[in-house]
Amino acid sequence: MRAPVDTIAAPLFPTKLSWVNATGASAGKKGGHASILQRGRPMLVEFWDFCRPNSIRTLPYVKAWHERYADDGLRVIGVHSPGFDASRDEQAVREAVARLDIEHPVVIDSELEVWREYENAGWPARYLFDGRARLSHYHFGEGAYEETELAIQELLGIERAPLPPLRPEDREGAELVAQTEDREGAYCGPYEAGGVWAVLAGAGTVAVNGSQTLIVDHPGAYPLIEHDHHTAATLDLAVGDGAKCLATCFTPGIA
Repeated sequence: MRAPVDTIAAPLFPTKLSWVNATGASAGKKGGHASILQRGRPMLVEFWDFCRPNSIRTLPYVKAWHERYADDGLRVIGVHSPGFDASRDEQAVREAVARLDIEHPVVIDSELEVWREYENAGWPARYLFDGRARLSHYHFGEGAYEETELAIQELLGIERAPLPPLRPEDREGAELVAQTEDREGAYCGPYEAGGVWAVLAGAGTVAVNGSQTLIVDHPGAYPLIEHDHHTAATLDLAVGDGAKCLATCFTPGIA
């Protein structure tokens, strides 16, 4: 969505926060962000959490924008703001960034300091700033990927074919059906959705509908079931010793 005015400035990042993938002599340490915050370059700020399925589903687009437009002047910065205790630990964030092959800089916002500065309200959320650090475009939640990429191109003064949608539900104008609401802990029962995820931690196994067994060896969002379209079905989760299910999440599907 285009910003209503062009006078909303990007809040500064607190200097005491730790970073991953920051360049320069202090890369990855507290305050190691100065070399990536040059004026004159558009900046995309993405709030995410490696334990949030919506963030993981959006991540491939964010990574691709960094790869496609960094040489053209775009700075992509991930703000990791945890929504679960399991994603609050700094080392867990660093391991998730490596596991997910994230190459753009990520600031570790474990106490939600940046979150509060932006008055952010959910995951994922992205804010696109122009070369004067003024808000140009923003979007909350999944979707609007082509819209965001075209806004990036406008600020960079370039034109190219945007990324094709990675999933049918990502297509512009796709008709989606509201999914079952997320549930705390391990949920068993009926649901309607395009997909099912679990937020898992600890070390152990989780059995899905008696036919699939997941090995849990790190905290994060684990995909359980993917349907071709919005589907009504029943879920049965059996959490083994050592594993923890923090939440069961449902993603939308096309009608």
